[in-house]
Amino acid sequence: MLATSAESWSRPFNQLAAERLREAANLLAHQDDNAFRVAAYRKAADAVESSNTDLRVLLERDGVESLERIPGIGKRIAGNLAELARTGRWTYLERLRGSAEPHDIFCTLPGVGPILAKRLHEKLHAETLEQLEAALLDKSAGAIAGIGSRRLAMLRAGLNQMLSRIRSRRLAPTEEPSVAMLLDVDREYRQKAAANQLKKIAPRRLNPRGEAWLPILHTDRDGWHFTALFSNTARAHQLGKVDDWVVIYFHEEGGGEAQRTIVTETQGPLAGRRIVRGRERDCFPIYEQTR
Repeated sequence: MLATSAESWSRPFNQLAAERLREAANLLAHQDDNAFRVAAYRKAADAVESSNTDLRVLLERDGVESLERIPGIGKRIAGNLAELARTGRWTYLERLRGSAEPHDIFCTLPGVGPILAKRLHEKLHAETLEQLEAALLDKSAGAIAGIGSRRLAMLRAGLNQMLSRIRSRRLAPTEEPSVAMLLDVDREYRQKAAANQLKKIAPRRLNPRGEAWLPILHTDRDGWHFTALFSNTARAHQLGKVDDWVVIYFHEEGGGEAQRTIVTETQGPLAGRRIVRGRERDCFPIYEQTR
């Protein structure tokens, strides 16, 4: 089922998609991303705009592979277009704008309104659909979020259905960048942010005055593309860790996106060191080599 938002159907989808692709290209250019990636989005916008067939028709009839067969549209951009068509949103573009909101993303789930979406984000500390899925597997999730067992089951089913559609159109990374590479991206980001060498975006969340304060870095290493930002989450603000926690999104050109958070460890043998949350064990050899 494709998205039926007012904007999606009030004018030709190809026109809307081309505008979004050009907006992404302009934002990436402004944020000093790779010129070849900027050109790829602009080329895709031209291809979408010149197509005689509504991309939603192709997607519904032949799947995301039909979009990949259009000259100028690669696997990753085809996945982006599928997300826009199926949900009415494009999370990557929203991040570039500084307007990616967990509340809004969760509202795309059946039966989830603004109040429940906010509660799921705040109580379960979930930022993405994947994180929400993991949180809801916990038996205590319903009690924490204040929802009953029946509604929890419906939420899990709806989330599973949506993620199944999303995963069918994009490849998950078969492996992640090395810890050394992630830490090097973290180092580059924090050094350039401290030197005021990065473009800044105005996050919509926790930014009542709409200030452009959040530095953003796009960088490439060994076939991986990275986007790094300080963690602009309620928890990071509450704990005073906004300028310490760095969220790094990464993907290979034809693969799906994943993310890791880099923090300064506060306890144990790695106290005071930068570590990759969830891959702490892999950090030990890095620092043993520097002793």
